[in-house]
Amino acid sequence: MAQAQPIVGVYLSDSLDLDALYGDAIRAIAEDVILLHPAQVERPEAVRFAICWLPAADAFEPYPHLALAMSIGAGVDALMNHPGLAPAVRIARVRDPHQADLMAGFAVHEILHHEREFETLARQAHTANWHPLPMRAPASRCVAVLGHGTMGRAVVQAVAALGFTVRVACSRPPAAPVAGVHYETGPTAIDAAASGADYLINVLPLTADTHDVLDSALFERLAKGAWLIQIGRGEHLVERDLLAALAEGTLAGASLDVFREEPLPAAHPFWLDPRLRITPHIASDSLPQVVSEQVVETARALRDGGDMALVVDRDRGY
Repeated sequence: MAQAQPIVGVYLSDSLDLDALYGDAIRAIAEDVILLHPAQVERPEAVRFAICWLPAADAFEPYPHLALAMSIGAGVDALMNHPGLAPAVRIARVRDPHQADLMAGFAVHEILHHEREFETLARQAHTANWHPLPMRAPASRCVAVLGHGTMGRAVVQAVAALGFTVRVACSRPPAAPVAGVHYETGPTAIDAAASGADYLINVLPLTADTHDVLDSALFERLAKGAWLIQIGRGEHLVERDLLAALAEGTLAGASLDVFREEPLPAAHPFWLDPRLRITPHIASDSLPQVVSEQVVETARALRDGGDMALVVDRDRGY
């Protein structure tokens, strides 16, 4: 049987050493998928695909036959909006089921941390203060989840499993709805899901329609003193509106894992507000073995004319 013709790709990232993260795993499972640093590319016309994380504005220019750009994460907005990526180049992303579980665990942790007042309990423990706090039935608390993709569905399942009342905003009725969960669809879905909610979890993709979606008008729809869990994209949040909502008591606080500028600048006012729980974009991550396997699978499908299941719809943005 003839050996498959190799397909050549390139690593494109200004901030991560993608070969250090995934190179050994890819080489271990695929001799026919060759990935190079840009400095190693002797024949740019041979490069058919790129795996990317925040590529520079001119990163794609040297490769005239590039047919695919693949993000190592679930988000593709950096590629969708990239000024140097030709419209004909297909965009793919990693879909790691473990990443969705990690995201769901983060969301549940943040709800319970606030709902069960673990911050207060920790302060009490430091002063040897034995003082049980009152509890509420989970079903009496409403959690609104924005988004029902791979990440959103995992979050919904985890929150619903703990007994919370869950409302979900999604673009269309889900093919496999989670039992006991109320779904809102259509142009008013986000407002309807958020109305009166005690917790708001954002796991939306970033599109033209969702940019700046977390604003003062949406915060006003929540229950007074609600809590925001922002694990979507930094550009979803209008930062000045969040600060105003905290000052007015519209929100009691927020868990923020993603930001418009990352790393979050040291002088940013978010760092100084004790009502904000800040984490450095670690709500979830794609596992290296899964990324490597999906890169190889997608590169081979590109070469062989097969089904590239991980390609996203450019018009929808996900």
